[in-house]
Amino acid sequence: MRQNSTAEGLIFHSRGTTLDSHGTLLSLTREDAHWETMTFFVRRLVKGDSRSFGSNNEEVALVILGGRCAVDRGEGLQQIGERDQVFGGLPYALYLPPSFTAHLEAETACEIAECRVPSTARLQPRLIRPQDVKVTFRGGGNASRQIVDVMPPEFPAEKLMVVEVYIPGGNWAGFPPHKHDVHNPPGEVDLDEIYYFRMEHPAGYAHQRLYSLDGRRDVTLLVHDGDLVLVREGYHPTVAGHGYNVYFLNFLAGSARSMANTEDPSHVWVKSTWKEIDPRLPLVGRHGA
Repeated sequence: MRQNSTAEGLIFHSRGTTLDSHGTLLSLTREDAHWETMTFFVRRLVKGDSRSFGSNNEEVALVILGGRCAVDRGEGLQQIGERDQVFGGLPYALYLPPSFTAHLEAETACEIAECRVPSTARLQPRLIRPQDVKVTFRGGGNASRQIVDVMPPEFPAEKLMVVEVYIPGGNWAGFPPHKHDVHNPPGEVDLDEIYYFRMEHPAGYAHQRLYSLDGRRDVTLLVHDGDLVLVREGYHPTVAGHGYNVYFLNFLAGSARSMANTEDPSHVWVKSTWKEIDPRLPLVGRHGA
């Protein structure tokens, strides 16, 4: 018999429109998460605000969720950001290895997702533009979704990988359910994962199930705009509420730069029923929705 488990420590809520003194909408340190990998923030800058990002002992990935800003990486100012929000186009992102700093000044109101992971790598900072990301469709039928690879495994970073996912209303993502909690390459690697959700409609919502085959964990979370879910282990499919398009931003880090995973054998058969990609895709293109 399956046992219910608690959602405590798995879901964290945004501050909504209320900012703390640092312009932070959401803050999750490694200590808060009780793991050794990722620290995550969502920052909001009003027009004219500025902030420096970087670390001596971490690599940092910044994703511009919405708005325009000027970035100075020591080579002069460069304008980045095109979309007004995540459903308005493809992303700009910035990768900073240890000991590099970038200074951002908001030209409009901006929201920035920031993820950090311990690193000693000696790499180079990189700007990722909308024309640099790879857009693909995955699944089929009502398990179709749009994948935007921002920092895939082949990206020159030490640990961090970054993906954006768009789910049409009523569709599933991460299906068949998969897991990546065992280091057994090349078939599977051990990754911690952050899901940061945004909804196209203010009433939008999604459900994310987190479970293990032995029943030790089986919990379904109701997520709203601005919520964050931690995937520590086990299978973790997501379904968008009917009528509500859903976006989530994935940050992953762990035992290898690989997306290798194991699918739940009970559900692999459903792939044979897929005949076409949902015609509503893409939800977002290079020039907006």
